[in-house]
Amino acid sequence: MLHALAYAFVDAVNVLLIGVLVALAMMAAKGRYVPIASLLILGDWLGVLLLALVVLLAFDGLGEFVKHIVDSAVFGILLILTGVLTALLTLRGGDSSALINRILEPLRSPSPLTVLVGLILGAIQSATSVPFFAGLAVLSASDIPPAQRYCGLFLYATVALSLPILAALLLGLVRRTPNSLVGRGFETARAHKDLVVRAAGYLVAVLLVVIGILRLI
Repeated sequence: MLHALAYAFVDAVNVLLIGVLVALAMMAAKGRYVPIASLLILGDWLGVLLLALVVLLAFDGLGEFVKHIVDSAVFGILLILTGVLTALLTLRGGDSSALINRILEPLRSPSPLTVLVGLILGAIQSATSVPFFAGLAVLSASDIPPAQRYCGLFLYATVALSLPILAALLLGLVRRTPNSLVGRGFETARAHKDLVVRAAGYLVAVLLVVIGILRLI
């Protein structure tokens, strides 16, 4: 299970969701950040959990084929190639400000729509994440009993959102004490947004390449 959770942690480097939370912390009216951020993360968690359930059911249905792929050199090579591609895409760069602004439009107040936006974000982010699928493939190929595997998805989804959850908590602290050390750190990060985004992309790339190499050894 710990091996699968390592991939979930790589998936937790969710630059888009963290960017939305940062923008939300800046624009939300007094008393609204906590409920909006909480509902958004709840929705995102549900999106990750539901997609993880569907994917694990599919992988379990494939049975020995998934186990064969996970145990072969192909799995490590795919992780390395994904890491290299991630690094190239990070080098190419891109501005997500317009996308973040569109996501923020329905997040002016806490409502069921906030949960729905989070659910869609979580599902899309996971569906486009190789570490997400890799971790579930490892979990499916493991010798963990089925009941424990599926109960473990709650932990898997939580770890996959660990960094956004931490960011949301710290942003709540920043709103209360903007001149604190944490507040100054976020202000510095915001002033160097492109550098932070690139660093996150390269971190994911390095982690994927390292994990891929370890799979080949």
